[in-house]
Amino acid sequence: MINVRLSITNTFVAISLASLIMIGAGVMVPLTVSAQTPEEVGLQIAKDSRERDQGFGNFSAQQKMILRNKHGQESLRQLRVKVLEDESDGNKTLFVFDEPRDVKGTAFLIHSFKEKADNQWIYLPALKRVKRISSSNRSGSFMGSEFAYEDMTPQEVEKYTYKYMGEQPCGEWTCTIVEQVPTDKKSGYRRQLFWRDKEELRIVKVEFFDRKNVHFKTLDLDDFQQYLDQYWRAGTMDMVNHVTGKSTTLTWSDYQFRTELNERDFTKTGLKRVR
Repeated sequence: MINVRLSITNTFVAISLASLIMIGAGVMVPLTVSAQTPEEVGLQIAKDSRERDQGFGNFSAQQKMILRNKHGQESLRQLRVKVLEDESDGNKTLFVFDEPRDVKGTAFLIHSFKEKADNQWIYLPALKRVKRISSSNRSGSFMGSEFAYEDMTPQEVEKYTYKYMGEQPCGEWTCTIVEQVPTDKKSGYRRQLFWRDKEELRIVKVEFFDRKNVHFKTLDLDDFQQYLDQYWRAGTMDMVNHVTGKSTTLTWSDYQFRTELNERDFTKTGLKRVR
């Protein structure tokens, strides 16, 4: 989620990203119901967003990752993203780097879960071994980008607490703003603010606050397209680090839904054989 701005999936996603990496959409939430608390409204928005995005089965996509330093100098990486849906627990996501040569063959695998900690592994061709990413390291930079390892995992509803903060104009739309607080004490974030357009619940912006509650990153998403008449995906994701002045842009293309992907394509032991 790439030359338009965002703030992870093929994310991922994904948004992922995966999440960051996998951007969902949903029906409008009755935000004016006085019987609901801000916490209940925020949780309902998150649930509706997830429900609207369920049922895609699997997809693959091409992704470009543009890294910029504080002087604006750029470097480019190209990769493939594959996602296998599991509505009973959590999705599986695979990132495979194709260019440049120094990262070619690097593969990053995520097995996400709705409640327990995700499993993450990375295969480094230079070392010819698979390394597990521990929970304490998931706030670190993903492949030198401004996305953290935890940004690339799907946003499982059960892993956050929620609070509806109101609504604001966001470009041509009006967005709901929901505060998400990770329940994982090892998260690099104290809280996040998710901006979703009211009609489709597409995530258009995320503001990240570190453990000291400093606003240090913003993710902007743009170039949305709808697939299979239901599933919205951002074509551009732009993550800006306000502390370092660095940024990373992800651009997505060539989405293919409901392909022949299966569980065998997402195993730890198969990472060394990924092509």
